[in-house]
Amino acid sequence: MNKPLSQTEAEWPARWTTLDHGVRVGRYIDKEFLELEFAKLWSKVWQVAARVDAIPEVNDFITYDIGDQSVFLVRTDADTIKAYHNVCPHRGTALAEGSGSFNHGNIICPFHGWRWNTEGDIQYVLSREEFHGGKLCDSDVALKSLNCVVYAGFVFINFDRDCIPFEEYIAPVRHLLDDINVKEMRHYWWKKIPVPANWKVAQEAFFEGYHVPATHPQLEVPAADFIYGEKIESEFTDYNHHNVDYEAFANGHGRFFAGRASNYQGNVKRFAVNKDPVDAMADRLQLLVDGMDAQVLQGDVDLLRSLKGKPMPEGSNLGAEYVRILYEDAAAKERPMPKMTPEILNMWGGMIYIFPNVMVFPQAGNAMIYRSMPDPKDPDRSTFEIFSTRSLPKAEKPQRAEVELVSNPNDPDQVYLIPRQDLGNLERIQKGLHSHSIKQVWLASHQEKIILNMHQRLDQYVKAE
Repeated sequence: MNKPLSQTEAEWPARWTTLDHGVRVGRYIDKEFLELEFAKLWSKVWQVAARVDAIPEVNDFITYDIGDQSVFLVRTDADTIKAYHNVCPHRGTALAEGSGSFNHGNIICPFHGWRWNTEGDIQYVLSREEFHGGKLCDSDVALKSLNCVVYAGFVFINFDRDCIPFEEYIAPVRHLLDDINVKEMRHYWWKKIPVPANWKVAQEAFFEGYHVPATHPQLEVPAADFIYGEKIESEFTDYNHHNVDYEAFANGHGRFFAGRASNYQGNVKRFAVNKDPVDAMADRLQLLVDGMDAQVLQGDVDLLRSLKGKPMPEGSNLGAEYVRILYEDAAAKERPMPKMTPEILNMWGGMIYIFPNVMVFPQAGNAMIYRSMPDPKDPDRSTFEIFSTRSLPKAEKPQRAEVELVSNPNDPDQVYLIPRQDLGNLERIQKGLHSHSIKQVWLASHQEKIILNMHQRLDQYVKAE
């Protein structure tokens, strides 16, 4: 867990307190706390500004806005991406909007035509002799760069010149991100969704599997039938979240994974009553394809169904055969895959949380990625992004990632069922957090430990001197 804070609780508003068993609601609803996050968290923390497949070619750029700060990222060569403050040093004009490509590598201010190259060097100033008595230096008007690191297919930036080294920041989850091979995942689809809830409320909905029976009843029918039944006669015990383990790491990171029985690796007895095991496992995975079109894709299910009617090799099982056929198919197509180790196989269907606001959900050669972005001014609003990614066969050229802006999160034509179910809870949560009858949210010691760990790390930023 994270180290103790330097400030005393007496200097801290009670409604912002992180407790041993929960957190106070002001952290989610107070505008002053949101402003504190921008001043002390987002200005100091390593954060994902983009995926590399949003700027695949030399001179491609994309903007990143956090609070009132704007940055643009540009690919300067095949192996290098740089980050600059999105401002012209002449009169303050934003130099880039959205995404695109700088023609011939020229970054041109649309106001007066000043021009820079992608290394940030000034190339042209109109009537230069009029500035600073004719003594304007190139360094005076060079673009201001930020800390920028490309890792695991992400572009991380940090506004703080004296920040924690990136290697130290990412170390607790580096081996997991390396071994799931997320750096090889490429764009399939990317959606940006307006959410009527605080950015922390939005991401915390995905920090545990405890919500699945009630929120996604189609995924756990017996458990959902019990929860929504007319009467409770005895405690139901066959919840799938009992098979999930959680780890809270240093620097605020965390993960959950199949610590016991993994449905994704063929342990389907609880779903295979009076049903062929292949059909049972494939039908469950099909729910994820139809409900998300991410993490599990149609080709994965089709491969699984190809095992139906085939004899099971001695000493093997359905899970092992499913893994075998996935990796054989990938090898034939020269498609990158995760390491085939027990720890990584147990991550299938799990989640790796990268503090402060990114979640990676790996499954075979795919990964679903979430990013929760705070609203610049309103603690009751945020933007939630979903990236569906997968590794590609060697012969297939990656597409440039283009975002789809969702106008209505409740529209089934814009948002798939499973994220729609998750996002559907958020407005109700945010509304409830404003109730005068509630001072804190309670957190389960095991199922919700990643949430508490995140808030403890957040405190180390917002309480810092």
